[in-house]
Amino acid sequence: MTTPWGEVELTRFPEDSRDRLRAWDASDAYLLRHLAEEKVPLTGTVVVVGDRWGALVTALAEHRPTQITDSFLGQEATRANLARAGVEPGAVRLLTTQDPPPERVDVLLVRVPKSLALLEDQLLRLAPAVHADTVVVGTGMVKEIHTSTLRLFERILGPTRTSLARQKARLIFCTPDPALERPANPWPYSYALPDGVGAVSGRTVVNHAGVFCAERLDVGTRFFLRHLPGPGAGRVVDLGCGNGVVGTAVALADPAAEVLFVDESYQAVASAEATYKANGVPGHAEFRVGDGLAGVAPGSVDLVLNNPPFHSHQATTDAVAWRMFTGALRSLRPGGELWVIGNRHLGYHVKLRRLFGNSQLVASDPKFVVLRAVKRG
Repeated sequence: MTTPWGEVELTRFPEDSRDRLRAWDASDAYLLRHLAEEKVPLTGTVVVVGDRWGALVTALAEHRPTQITDSFLGQEATRANLARAGVEPGAVRLLTTQDPPPERVDVLLVRVPKSLALLEDQLLRLAPAVHADTVVVGTGMVKEIHTSTLRLFERILGPTRTSLARQKARLIFCTPDPALERPANPWPYSYALPDGVGAVSGRTVVNHAGVFCAERLDVGTRFFLRHLPGPGAGRVVDLGCGNGVVGTAVALADPAAEVLFVDESYQAVASAEATYKANGVPGHAEFRVGDGLAGVAPGSVDLVLNNPPFHSHQATTDAVAWRMFTGALRSLRPGGELWVIGNRHLGYHVKLRRLFGNSQLVASDPKFVVLRAVKRG
């Protein structure tokens, strides 16, 4: 990526030479050009929120910014990109959405996330650190910035306007108003699950901002909960756990199960742990933020339950599902099983047959299928 501070070589994480998706987009470049052309003073505490693969903080590393991200993969990409650029360790402070934010923010740069709820939560958490002279600039692709996005900035920080669009990207300019009466932060959000969803019927689910379908149980998970395998699996992984409702259902139905909840989202794993604890589930559970099943010992798992995402930010891709399936194959014991819920049109049965040599249809409706693949010795 060519920036006003020179060229930087950027990759996503994990690196894959076959991946044609870039680690930056036009909105990153637009923001960096604006900062240079308008000679925005990048002094004091510079905070970058939602920097997807580290493009912004890598370009601005000389200003010692702080990055706040919800993505483990994004943070690992940032580490690699900073190292590749020769940035000294510690020059960029890496925080997650679950860490306490800086106490003072002099420059706030926001890469607008896909989730409006996550943006709301982050702005509310950062608002006490913003002062009247804080420079606030947001950026995103035109299709990502809506009237509701601008209203959030106005409601939480102060008067807001947008730039003209360039290369289908747009900037957001916000003037902080310290006298603004801010709303209370509604996150995390809890609700009771409906009846008819197995062991978790009527139970509490807790959602931090940005977690998929945080305000209601999505139809795919509802269908999956009705068709989970019976007790007796032993060590179970809720892979891509989201709010942890699937793994919690397993633990409630089988107190002897050992459940590992794993997701690349810090918000998701915090939600899963909160959901598990809110229901007083007996037995043993582990909560881990990471890249799928990387770090899980080969042949150490009996059952993997998975509802793989088919988007990486705005891009549609099956790369995440493929990594999840291959990780499951490696981690399962001989005879262990991978159970997958997915939309019919995604054709996961083809991938499972290619990897495992088998795929069985467990249940289906007009939209979803539940598939089972067994690891052969």
